[in-house]
Amino acid sequence: MKIVLFQIAKTSETYIQTGVNDYVQRLKHYCNFELETFDLKKFKGDVDAQKLEEGKLLLSQITPADYVILLDENGKEFSSIGFSDWLQKKMNTGMQRIVFVIGGAYGFDAQMYERANEKIALSKMTFSHQMVRLFFTEQLYRAFTILKGEKYHH
Repeated sequence: MKIVLFQIAKTSETYIQTGVNDYVQRLKHYCNFELETFDLKKFKGDVDAQKLEEGKLLLSQITPADYVILLDENGKEFSSIGFSDWLQKKMNTGMQRIVFVIGGAYGFDAQMYERANEKIALSKMTFSHQMVRLFFTEQLYRAFTILKGEKYHH
């Protein structure tokens, strides 16, 4: 199974990019992981147009067979162990590709919610879409170390 993380816009903060790159490299030891970044022009002041265009771009990269999970504040919350259990169950199904999606600064358009198979929240707190990149890649790495019984999670 391939795990893909879609994100809108490049990470502007060097410290976040450094952290994400570290976890992306670590994840390669455990799974077929890919990080895809999509850039598009900004629609000044028009939040709905921005979300619509981001949604169209993301949907153009999603296949009908993909299992799509939006990282969304209204999604299901897990403990780290709960997330690792959830991930193991998904891997056991034999699906080809799981696509996790971090939306842009304004969240997702309705078309993304319609396509999504699930929503997951990293916390009840609100984080910037850039910080979510670091938190999610770390939690995905942590999930794999839990599944392998390694000491990273203690």
